[in-house]
Amino acid sequence: MTEPSSDSDSYPTVESVEDNPDGGCHIYRNGYYGSTIDVVEGILEVNIIQMTSIQMTESQAENSLVDFVVTCQGSLPTDVCTVVSDPTCQVSKSMVCDPIVVTDECLLTIRRAFEEPGTYCINITLGDDTSQALASALISVNGGEST
Repeated sequence: MTEPSSDSDSYPTVESVEDNPDGGCHIYRNGYYGSTIDVVEGILEVNIIQMTSIQMTESQAENSLVDFVVTCQGSLPTDVCTVVSDPTCQVSKSMVCDPIVVTDECLLTIRRAFEEPGTYCINITLGDDTSQALASALISVNGGEST
């Protein structure tokens, strides 16, 4: 049985009593316990501030490439995942995750390929060991051009 007792110290005192099955004796223990809490800031916000279609030559026009410029607030991310879905954001078409190195401020460019023209929902997730943050956007890809 464990019972906390109040004391004027900053740490609560704990008294415990254990039954000894061999002789019916009791062992009494008194002491203090303490713990620490680490508060981490985490990634607080992600914003897609620009989407730019990459112009390619006709021989390279297999896929349409789009650059997404992304900013964030809070701690610096260590990885980025991009999920491309249908326009309702319900049916996932592809997912790509990459480790990243952001050294000073959270401003990065993410390049993604689109196999065919259409309207897509893009979810960009930035993460680190303790947090994740997400930004979403709709993008229309028209044969090498995006809007």
